[in-house]
Amino acid sequence: MSGRAARLRAATVAMAAGLLLTATHGAVPVSAAEPDFGTPTMTSSFEDGLRVTQPVTLTEAPARVELLLRYADASAPLVIPVELPAREFAAIDELRYTAVEADGHLLPNTPVEARWRITPTGGGDPVIGPSVDGVYVDDRFDWQTLEGEIVRVHWYEGDRAFGERALAIGEDAVASTAALLGVTEDEPVDFFIYADQGAFYDALGPGTRENVGGQANADIRTLFALITPREIGAAWVGIVIPHELVHLVFDTAVSNPYHFPPRWLNEGLATYLSQGYDASDRAAVEAAARDGTLIPLSGIAGQFPTSAQRFYQAYAQSVSAVDFFIRTHGEDALVSLVRSYADGRTDDEAFEAAIGMGIEAFDAAWMADLDAVAPTRHGPLPAPDGPEPAAWASDAPGAATAPPSPDAGASAAPPGSAPPDDTGGAGGTGSGGGPGLLVVLAIGGALAAILVVAWMAARRRRDRIVTEP
Repeated sequence: MSGRAARLRAATVAMAAGLLLTATHGAVPVSAAEPDFGTPTMTSSFEDGLRVTQPVTLTEAPARVELLLRYADASAPLVIPVELPAREFAAIDELRYTAVEADGHLLPNTPVEARWRITPTGGGDPVIGPSVDGVYVDDRFDWQTLEGEIVRVHWYEGDRAFGERALAIGEDAVASTAALLGVTEDEPVDFFIYADQGAFYDALGPGTRENVGGQANADIRTLFALITPREIGAAWVGIVIPHELVHLVFDTAVSNPYHFPPRWLNEGLATYLSQGYDASDRAAVEAAARDGTLIPLSGIAGQFPTSAQRFYQAYAQSVSAVDFFIRTHGEDALVSLVRSYADGRTDDEAFEAAIGMGIEAFDAAWMADLDAVAPTRHGPLPAPDGPEPAAWASDAPGAATAPPSPDAGASAAPPGSAPPDDTGGAGGTGSGGGPGLLVVLAIGGALAAILVVAWMAARRRRDRIVTEP
């Protein structure tokens, strides 16, 4: 599965920031009005997060202090306002920022750029300090590394043969996919192999599904996979590595600032190129087509379902749709479709240009090819059948001014029976009300008064409890 920049940027907003300032009482301020910046430093560790240190000499109390953090390929930095403590500004000789994980998560191998911005008192122009670059690292392990033309493999358990096999699979996957999609890959791809499930999920962060064995993150050109040394020769390893690396090449082919293709197309192509439309996926799709449980392609354009059965079905449907596309329209049309997203086209524009039909028409054609039973629609349902109260009719007296009773239609009459009497009961005066309505209103008013009095008494008791020492 693929990770996107939006996830990374959302995580940075959720990070908790702490600022530590150290004081040296013997510091001598410079004569210039602007702050004097020293050389900043950045360190990181998996357990403690990022730490940015900036030596500084202030000549006046600043109006505002901010840290600018730019993660990965973000188009703009994250601006973090910093509150200075109530102390003599000249006593501050170092700004220190620590980013630790709170509700968010920062993936290992994320590049970070940091710099400070200080706005002087009196409305002067902000002064930006020097930048410092770093990479957030997973330093829990002693990583071994092998480099190919594009892929760099990092692993901490297993011998050199383990790393060489993983590197060979990765290089082949990148080269073949790039050739198919007609793109050039010239930036390195880092491939981190974890041998322990707990460590792997810690690296990917909270919310990672328990059935994830690999994850590609195009924004940081990084692939994570869970492979133990004894599994490196297993057949599935030759599937999971190409599958995830196809995502990275796919991202290069469709890169644009406007719109990312449907997820089913991304995952379907990765599955098709790494393992094909195999018998297991085919059986799952055919069974869903027979019993009317296929998910429309629009339903798997974003996140896939969370239940295990529907999750795997979404993958099977994705590769089925890609297989149908290629059988019907050819591989060149598929490549044209994928590449056209780089122009910022919508889904309908991309499909119309590639095969002459919109995405809904393609969805219908794919289901027809499977001879699928129409899937059951879920969502808001129409009101159940039953007699309509006479007062609801548009031509009934007072229909425009008197709303229907909240209980109207709550218990429908049996089929064939007469509609409910709208006279308000024995002795009533019609739908406009009568003595019965007055009694109901009187009782309701009395109950409301009792509830208000009880609430006020309870409030007074609570206030006494809260305010007593």
